[in-house]
Amino acid sequence: MTTHHQSTRGEPRVALVTCTELPDLDPDDRLLLAPLAGRGVTVSAAAWDDPAADWAAHDLVVLRSPWDYAPRRDEFVAWADTVPRLANPADVVRWNTDKRYLAELSAAGVPTVPTAWVAPGESWEPPAAGEYVVKPAVSAGSQDTGRYDLADPEHRSLAAAHLRRLSDAGRLAMVQPYLSAVDADGETALLFLAGPHGLRFSHAIRKGPMLTGPDLGVAGLYKPEVITPRTATPEQLAVAERVLAAVPGGPRRLLYARVDLIPGPDGGPVLVELELTEPSLFLGYADGAPDRLADAVLTHLRLAPPLG
Repeated sequence: MTTHHQSTRGEPRVALVTCTELPDLDPDDRLLLAPLAGRGVTVSAAAWDDPAADWAAHDLVVLRSPWDYAPRRDEFVAWADTVPRLANPADVVRWNTDKRYLAELSAAGVPTVPTAWVAPGESWEPPAAGEYVVKPAVSAGSQDTGRYDLADPEHRSLAAAHLRRLSDAGRLAMVQPYLSAVDADGETALLFLAGPHGLRFSHAIRKGPMLTGPDLGVAGLYKPEVITPRTATPEQLAVAERVLAAVPGGPRRLLYARVDLIPGPDGGPVLVELELTEPSLFLGYADGAPDRLADAVLTHLRLAPPLG
């Protein structure tokens, strides 16, 4: 476990959870270290699967970049169940790391991208034309995700092969229409951080369109993204609030949330993903965001049960 800023005043101890590939945290997360140290917090970092990590010795354990969990999702959620004072909580991690949560949110009236679910061993009859996205229900960093033009015979074959790969690996697949407005408008991520009275909006960013074609694999933990600041619209904020209100157990116990929206066929925002487990928070793209997250951590420290 790597200690980045050591308080000498017996102040709270916070662990930031990462993965073995990022032992010193993602650069964006490192922006949180100085604000926490300035608030008298001892901060350390460790991979979620580090057997030497003593999670129980910390007043709060904050999930940040455990981005290698997807192939071992069962192990990851079992680990989360063992960690005292985990943010976000273990039951939220279990719910949010399987994208079937989108079906629950859709049933609750949240506008979402229409999704067909293809279980291992099941077949999917592709439409004659149209662009579709194929991806697994458990994934991170756009891994194992592809975009296919079904009017193209080669793409139809590649889409079928993609589904077979997921099926052969025992993975539930998702098939969604590709909403082409994202090509011009991009994806909007709205970031919410805990405050004294629950989650409050912090900032928003724009991601450039990510999916350019069939799944050819991703080198590294995630597909590179083109990020710029963005001003959220009232309609986007209203949809995000509807999303958060539908989270099981309510949003008040969350340290952070990221709501990813894209334009639907009518131009209105629809949910593509709700990130409650290990989202990039894009702290470097909004003035004051690292301080707001540090204050959110302090809020959760006050709410957490005492050690021992």
